Amino acid sequence: MSTKIDMTPMVDLAFLLLTFFMLTTTFAKPNVMQLTMPVKEKNEDEQTKLKESEAFTIIMGENNKVYYYAGMNTAEAPADLKVTNYGPNGIRQVILDRQRVQPKTVILIKPDDKAVYKNMVDILDEMNITNQRKYALVKVAKSDQDLIKKSGL
Repeated sequence: MSTKIDMTPMVDLAFLLLTFFMLTTTFAKPNVMQLTMPVKEKNEDEQTKLKESEAFTIIMGENNKVYYYAGMNTAEAPADLKVTNYGPNGIRQVILDRQRVQPKTVILIKPDDKAVYKNMVDILDEMNITNQRKYALVKVAKSDQDLIKKSGL
């Protein structure tokens, strides 16, 4: 009687199972957010002007800070800058309060160079949660950066 165990059927079965799972398994699809960006109008006369009373600006800064102000920020009339966070009692409450005061609010989201991708996803989630229909992603202007520096927030 031989004490040697024939491993050939077990190896065949292992490779058969390995091949089966490799062929039937689907790889995880990347989780991406679909954004539809409008085409930039070349003619400035065809661009829609934003009313100052409807404008609300959110600036995404470093260290998970969210700066915001209502209206426009100009050199002649600097805006009243405030700071909050991404929590439910933070920017969400600010947006909801703004919508109660001005139902036709258009939010300008301005990510700073030091803002992180997670904060961008969070702020877009807040737009969906608060049912904010009109918002735009725009670059941070030099006047906004100066406003943050001057405020000391």
